[in-house]
Amino acid sequence: MKNSLIKGLMVFLTMLCTSLTYSQDVSGTVSDGSGPLPGASVLVKGTTNGAQTDLDGKFTIKNVGSNAVLVFSYIGLKSQELNVAGKSIISVVLKEDSAELKEVIVIGYGTVKKKDATGAVDQISSKKFDNVASPSPAQLLRGKVAGVQVTQSSGEPGGAISIRVRGNTSVRSGNGPLIVIDGVPLDGGNVSAGGDGLLGGSTPRNPLNFVNQNDIESMTVLKDASSTAIYGSRGANGVIVITTKKGKSAEPELAYSTSVQFSKIAGDFGVMTADQFVAAGGDDQKSRSYDWKKAVLRSGITKNHDLSFSKSTANSNTRLSLSATDTDGIVRNTGIGKYTASLYNSNDFFGGALKVETRLVYAGIKDQTTLISNDAGFIGNIIGSALYWNPTSPIYNTDGSYNVISNTFLNPVQLLNSYTDYTNTSKLFGSVAATYKINSNFSYKFLFGIENSTSTRKSQLLPTIDIQGPQFQAVDPIDNTVKRGTAFISTQNKFNRTFEHTLNYNKEFNENFVFDALAGYSFYEYNYDGFGVSAKGFNSDQLNLIDNIEGALSREYRPSSGRNKVDLQSYFTRVNATLFKKLLLTGTVRIDGSSKFGENNKYGTFPSVGVGYKVVESGEGLVNDVKIRGSYGITGNQEFAPNSAISAGQFGLNGTPVTVNNANPDLKWETTTSSGVGVDFELINNRLTGSLDYYNKNTTDLIFPNQPDGSQPGTYFPRLLNAKGNLINKGYEISLNYKVIDSGDFTWDVSGNASFNSNKFTNFAGFVQTGGLNGQGLSGAYAQIITNDRPLYSYNLYEWRGYDANGMSIYADAAGNDTGLGTAAKKILDKQPLPKVNVGFSTSFTYKNFDASASFYGAFGHYIYNNTTNAYFFKGSFLGGRNTTEEAATSPQAQGDPNSPSTKYLEKGDFLRMGNLTFGYTFTGSSLEKLRIKSARLFVNGSNLFIITKYSGTDPEVDTDKSLNGVPSAGMEYLSYPREKSLGVGLNVTF
Repeated sequence: MKNSLIKGLMVFLTMLCTSLTYSQDVSGTVSDGSGPLPGASVLVKGTTNGAQTDLDGKFTIKNVGSNAVLVFSYIGLKSQELNVAGKSIISVVLKEDSAELKEVIVIGYGTVKKKDATGAVDQISSKKFDNVASPSPAQLLRGKVAGVQVTQSSGEPGGAISIRVRGNTSVRSGNGPLIVIDGVPLDGGNVSAGGDGLLGGSTPRNPLNFVNQNDIESMTVLKDASSTAIYGSRGANGVIVITTKKGKSAEPELAYSTSVQFSKIAGDFGVMTADQFVAAGGDDQKSRSYDWKKAVLRSGITKNHDLSFSKSTANSNTRLSLSATDTDGIVRNTGIGKYTASLYNSNDFFGGALKVETRLVYAGIKDQTTLISNDAGFIGNIIGSALYWNPTSPIYNTDGSYNVISNTFLNPVQLLNSYTDYTNTSKLFGSVAATYKINSNFSYKFLFGIENSTSTRKSQLLPTIDIQGPQFQAVDPIDNTVKRGTAFISTQNKFNRTFEHTLNYNKEFNENFVFDALAGYSFYEYNYDGFGVSAKGFNSDQLNLIDNIEGALSREYRPSSGRNKVDLQSYFTRVNATLFKKLLLTGTVRIDGSSKFGENNKYGTFPSVGVGYKVVESGEGLVNDVKIRGSYGITGNQEFAPNSAISAGQFGLNGTPVTVNNANPDLKWETTTSSGVGVDFELINNRLTGSLDYYNKNTTDLIFPNQPDGSQPGTYFPRLLNAKGNLINKGYEISLNYKVIDSGDFTWDVSGNASFNSNKFTNFAGFVQTGGLNGQGLSGAYAQIITNDRPLYSYNLYEWRGYDANGMSIYADAAGNDTGLGTAAKKILDKQPLPKVNVGFSTSFTYKNFDASASFYGAFGHYIYNNTTNAYFFKGSFLGGRNTTEEAATSPQAQGDPNSPSTKYLEKGDFLRMGNLTFGYTFTGSSLEKLRIKSARLFVNGSNLFIITKYSGTDPEVDTDKSLNGVPSAGMEYLSYPREKSLGVGLNVTF
């Protein structure tokens, strides 16, 4: 018995010693390039024994075998495995894994692995965003995604952005993509209240102004029918899916970023200085104090502050952010202030069976603008009056009063200081989503979203300034005196609701058959109401007209109001299948019903199919992955005004009824049939990745207003019709990404993309004018047309061939011979404003704690009509006392030669621009650890530092709205808000 006890004790001691020999505690630190990583996972490979790093990136795991392998992982970084090899302290630095970031991409109603996608889909993550906040999240896409063209209509802070995905698919309906934020589709319309258009219509506001760039995790662009058809009638122009950030760290994380950006005008209109003006023979008023830039421009400044808190656990996730951005525009009395607050929270219930997610965004925006208008006439706007002012004439008289020339020759500083225009907008955007896992294969999701905005715009023009035109003055019936001054107040309210139910089924039957299915129902409701009041005719001593609008003449006090509602109901289903690990199949059908359409065509059906085949998968060496894919499908377009299919009227002044639209019960959907093929590849040990695509889109049943017949008696009442014709849009895309160097302390990545697009209108019998021109002698003129067998917005102009001996312009007649204006013939030119080629290029470097990045983008093969030169820079304007360019003042043109619209003002719009250049340094070390700072990065950033172009205007990237009769234009430039170049510095700190 005693011997047995001794033997047992010896066995126990042997096992204990063996355990102590081969098991130990292992501790260490996990970091990335920015410093310690809280919330990183450390796991003993092949076991459940693991830990997460704390606030300082430190971890401890007990009972680790001496030859065990530890697996270190963190979201968005490369996982790393290390053999313990008897060590008790192990520290590791995880590297960014861009391939992993792209591996899972967000699509409509779900996600998919990039390698399993059958559609043309591109995604950029927050790692690719520039460090200084862009004026709009849309601008983050510029030059980053093949086939996506982003154009800022002007340099105005908060101004409109034009986004085109694979060109234009419509004429009169919308061409912008659907934007979906965290599953909720945006209305997409202008969220700011309208203006009064005293000196022409103003640029609309950007509907994405309310989004804080630092809240965005990724932006996914869905480009072909296979990926967009799940959105049916709203996917014809592509879809941009924005996903916002969540918490990532198990430990509480606090991040703060700040930056300041200084800017100035990037281009120049090239008008003469005072000395040049006199030398050219201009009227010398002796003063040399005027400079148009100093008169109406200034140095701009943008200040950004962003604070976020996040925390993630196994059953919950929370992120809260606050931001403030304030921008003073480079034109005086313009700018935008934006304040946002966002919240994300998710919680799991019933052991993870139910997940409830809540997202809320609130934005308060104050937008200040001035008289920067799209269609100002002979008098001009702020820019126009500043350009034509005689540079030898003083702005102020000796007594300090304004130097007033006439009511058609405006003092630009007086005009600037006499006008006030600001808009306050409040927006609430949010959603609640509940996902219930019925079993291992089935899950159900309900989503409710709201988009609510209230916007009030107030503007006034003081009665102390005299401007020619009936809109600026009124006659007092009591004493017949002329009173001036105008005031305008308008309020716009939008309340949109989203209801969606989706049911998912996912099952891997075996390694040769994986099946995924989605079925859903959605209901969207869009409500709008607005109210406005205008007044004119104030006493000359009144200054605050906005808050005393009843002080105008009673007969000139005019209210207006309106309301509309649109409902959209949809049923949809999608099936994905993977066969034999190689063949990928996707089928989608969506049925949409919209209240916009006629009684006989309320519903439209939009199917698509996508096929992919993995030719090579996970290969070694030169060729690693190759996938070919193709798609075919039909999408719709319903982006036109509500109530367009019904008989609609309104009451005008004094209760007079006016018909604004005739009913068309047969009005139906515009439909775009799309087909395309593509290949995705990874080569050279996964260092070179890219894609090639070809697409063809055919849009039919385009919605147009009926054209009035000049011989028809009676009043013309508009009526929307589905015009006969085909809008063909096709092109190629290429996208490449190459890791030039990836060796520890030094990395270098290069990315580039290019898209080649063409369009043509066929089988169309119409001749529709657009591209309206403004300025002296240009009333009623236009520059572009839409007609058969031509690209959209083709130029229709006189062909200018120089001057004759008398300084009169020579044009071509119908036979191509030289002639004067009286017998000249307009010609439809083989020149279009839409770029044929769009390119983008970016590169980034890191060396230890240093980093640098640069991005470029450009457009080629298109032409811009310079309406500014046409209206202001000609000999007759100069000899009439207005300033102009030296070229125009000294040209052989005769003073009486009309400045008729012609090819003289048509210029190539080719350009290549440096978008951003950034240098940064990340601080590390014990001093930061003492302050409980995980990382700190200081950076400098330059935007629009240079551009390569031959365009003579201030900037070739312009798109002034010159639409006629509701038909849009493209590539027009007229007195645009100048674009800026800027330099900034910023700091990012994480605690």
